[in-house]
Amino acid sequence: MTDSTDALPDDIERLKAMLRAERSENARLAAQNERLLHMLRQLRRNHFGRKSEKLGEDQLNLGLEDLETAIAAGEAGVEKANAMLRASRRALRKVNRGHLPAHLPREEVVIEPQAKVCPCCGGELHVIGEDRSERLDKIPAKVRVIVTRRPKYACRACERTGADDIAGIIQAPAPARLIEGGLPTEALVADVIVSKYAWHLPLYRQAQMMAAEGIMIDRSTLAHWVGFAACELMPLYSRLITILKGSGKLFADETRCPVLDPGRGKTKTGYLWALARDDRPWGGTDPPAIAYMYAPGRGAEHATRHLAGFSGVLQSLPPRRRGLTAMSPTSSWRTRSASVARSCSRTVGATSAASSTTSPRAATRRSRAKRWCALPSSTGSKRRSGDRAPRRATRCGRRA
Repeated sequence: MTDSTDALPDDIERLKAMLRAERSENARLAAQNERLLHMLRQLRRNHFGRKSEKLGEDQLNLGLEDLETAIAAGEAGVEKANAMLRASRRALRKVNRGHLPAHLPREEVVIEPQAKVCPCCGGELHVIGEDRSERLDKIPAKVRVIVTRRPKYACRACERTGADDIAGIIQAPAPARLIEGGLPTEALVADVIVSKYAWHLPLYRQAQMMAAEGIMIDRSTLAHWVGFAACELMPLYSRLITILKGSGKLFADETRCPVLDPGRGKTKTGYLWALARDDRPWGGTDPPAIAYMYAPGRGAEHATRHLAGFSGVLQSLPPRRRGLTAMSPTSSWRTRSASVARSCSRTVGATSAASSTTSPRAATRRSRAKRWCALPSSTGSKRRSGDRAPRRATRCGRRA
């Protein structure tokens, strides 16, 4: 907007153009303010609203993405119509963009002028500097077919057919495959597994994405590939478990997960047990590692089976009715809970109380407790007061 009327032009057409630009900018700001107010209302609702009205983090982020996308679309339209605003925002983006990771490959594109001859004297131009800029690019996933050809060779001189011990036809052996006679390569199966378990992309959606490329592969076929890969990765998983159990201390915890219950038409509750090791905050040299194991429950028998062969210190969450804290003390490994500080404080408090029974301060506390127990009840009938007195005295005696 113009700050002073002295800078306004006298031309009516220019004034009309400036007025239209001002109105357009005001409309854009009003729409942006409305979106920001809506975003603020959603944040307040999620923070201060009732539990039933609160949105999940993923749902809230999804709404914020839509609002931010709408704001960016409006700003892009304004930039196209205003050259000065476009230049200022371009400079601002260069300041706040940051540096791209150094490990990414760089592909340099050099843009030369059309002519390298001076337009004044016709002399040859030489380089005195350059402007360098970086942009982030991505090559979309490309599906290809690998054709493996294994030529067969034979000798024209002897023309052996392979009927005796000497082979008549020479051919290179076929390379090993993850799925014998199957279509996928190891790279494709790895991509399916990472998309499913790391990026939470279900198999039926991956099948739809392949169908968009003209590749018709059923979801059950993808599940078959994942099963074969799981069988091949089992030795690596067993080795990881062995390495973890050889550690001096481990952290273990279990969490609920819904499991399909065939025949009942609904799910049942299962448990994923995690064994983790990470001593980096304490100067440890062992690399961090974690392994997951499934169990239908959280009882002590499952913890005993998962931790068989482990003889170090087990760290867990505060005690609950769970397998980790229900273990017998005669187990081959020791359980050290994260609430050991509270247990120690209670033990120290009990020890100090027992050692200070003859101290004047302890006697003063006991006398005050007895006087408090002897006070009559200020409310209620005499019958209720009489009923409460023995229980109150018992509690006070326990405290003393």
